[in-house]
Amino acid sequence: MMLAAAALALALAQTASPSPNTAPTSAAITSQIRFSFEHPQLNPASYILLIREDGSGHYQANPVPAPAPKDAEGLPLAPVTAASKGRDIVIRDPLLSALFEIAHSHHFFAIACDAPESHVAFTGKKTVNYAGPDGHGECTYNWSRDQQLNQLADDLMAVAYTIEVGRRLAVEQTHDRLGLDAELEGLQEAVKDHRALELENISSELQSIADDETVMNRARKRAQALLNSGGSKH
Repeated sequence: MMLAAAALALALAQTASPSPNTAPTSAAITSQIRFSFEHPQLNPASYILLIREDGSGHYQANPVPAPAPKDAEGLPLAPVTAASKGRDIVIRDPLLSALFEIAHSHHFFAIACDAPESHVAFTGKKTVNYAGPDGHGECTYNWSRDQQLNQLADDLMAVAYTIEVGRRLAVEQTHDRLGLDAELEGLQEAVKDHRALELENISSELQSIADDETVMNRARKRAQALLNSGGSKH
């Protein structure tokens, strides 16, 4: 009798416990938008922004490879591989909500979005991808007749610009403090023109400059003004 009861308990436990190979339910899947940009004449030459529905995300850039070094006789050595650069990011409302609203209103990007006959100058290959329990899709364009898609690309490029400026600021604070003022002035102008968004992602770099007494006072004031400006607002 005891053996029969133990066998029954074991069978119930195995039924209640999901197999490690069981596929996750749709409720456990987080919707996400993936935006990739490619332009061989820019640096970085390509990057990817991954943005989840909860606002968490990641930025990954592939910089232009450095020219191959040469030996004393001018002969090329092995090329230098450009290191990929990445960092976790956070996207907040109203931009976050706007991105996912556009995805839902545009059939999860499962549409033809490019307008090749428009003869618009090449500004970069943009691919926007949506994946989630409610649907999935992808489209690629240089320029679209749908202005919401163009705005989506502009906004995400502005996020990428902000992150790249933050990377340069960190380098300049260590190696080129005199270059900080011009870099920060350019960032201030970009914020005014909405070419830079989500400054919270580089708040640590800005705060470090604002607190650094070895940096010229004007640059420190610019960094503090950017921290106080709310310049990440969409």
